Amino acid sequence: MKYLIKADIKVNGTVQRKDIIGAIMGQTEGLLGDELELRKLQRTARVGHVDVETETKGGKVHGLILIPSSMDNVETAIIGSALETIDRIGPCQAKITVIEISDVRATKRSAVVDRAKELLLQLVNSGEAASKTVVEEVRSVLTVGTATNFHGLTCGPNVQSSDSLIIVEGRNDVINLLNSGVKNAISADGAGDIKQELIDLANGKQSVTLAIDGDRGGEMLFRQLHAILRVDFVAQAPTGQEWELLPQKTITKSLSMKVEAAKFAKIMEKDDKEDKKKHGGADKGDWVEEMPEVFETEVAPAEIQEMFDHLDALGKNKALFVLADGSVGEEMGAAGIAKTASSTEGVKVLIINGPVNERIQEIASEASIDTVIGTKPGKGFSKDGAAKSWFSEMHR
Repeated sequence: MKYLIKADIKVNGTVQRKDIIGAIMGQTEGLLGDELELRKLQRTARVGHVDVETETKGGKVHGLILIPSSMDNVETAIIGSALETIDRIGPCQAKITVIEISDVRATKRSAVVDRAKELLLQLVNSGEAASKTVVEEVRSVLTVGTATNFHGLTCGPNVQSSDSLIIVEGRNDVINLLNSGVKNAISADGAGDIKQELIDLANGKQSVTLAIDGDRGGEMLFRQLHAILRVDFVAQAPTGQEWELLPQKTITKSLSMKVEAAKFAKIMEKDDKEDKKKHGGADKGDWVEEMPEVFETEVAPAEIQEMFDHLDALGKNKALFVLADGSVGEEMGAAGIAKTASSTEGVKVLIINGPVNERIQEIASEASIDTVIGTKPGKGFSKDGAAKSWFSEMHR
């Protein structure tokens, strides 16, 4: 990571973290061209995980967006400015302001060098990464070799000869469907500008099915394509899942449970009305001014900053305990945390080099641990947990 984009977000209504991330991905698609499309940049590791921390008060959401970038300063600045074009999150008004784009290399260069030496030794000793790369390259021959190209869009070999067509979001969706024997799928290449060749192809078929992911991004793609080309049926992946990762059994089931596009559109319209009624804030012109100028995260005290040094010395997903007398325990794997916690007296702090998820919070509560320190919130994390949680990516 070379740069870190920090942006303040205000939303005039109640939305979730996933809605904000979905808006960032969806509303910037096609805005800056293929080279600066966020989803593609994440796949190539040029942009890291988009992190959002929010707080809800009085029916409004205030938060901080963090986007790490390994691109140059010009490209990073363009991504930052694109965020400020987003003015709605779902049915709610929103305002995003970039606070700063910081160069993290200057302060972390020496730490990176030391840590890189340790990681290199681990990599050489395990040999696991190289093995995975070889397996993936060999396996790719079975799928990529059967994929073809239709005016720049990845597709199966039967898209032109078949009477029916399946439209999916991206290239990886097509590849996964090919693995399951579905050869008439074509990529829409995200939710950016839809090619006229795809519109003409769909309008010439007897049946067109749109296969969308089980999230808001998939629903956004339906809204866009349903308005400009022929869509007869909609097959949606299970909630929270994507077509590129579905096993064959789920793919077959999801396609068999497709619904008419007109019926799906009515369901979407009903859901939109309920969301607006439930979450939408009043359209007052001064709602931004009513909220604080900048979203500020809590700053960790000095003793917690010292604990972050212990975290940096741990291997990935490794943990250790700090006892009441200040002594530091031995490094352990994540699987041994619960057993060690129950058999160790006087544990005051649990430090883990990884996300703090719901299970970690349960262990801390059962062992009466006061403080948990990790890298970031994980799956199922709750701010109402018994132990106070601090995160190196947010609080130092």
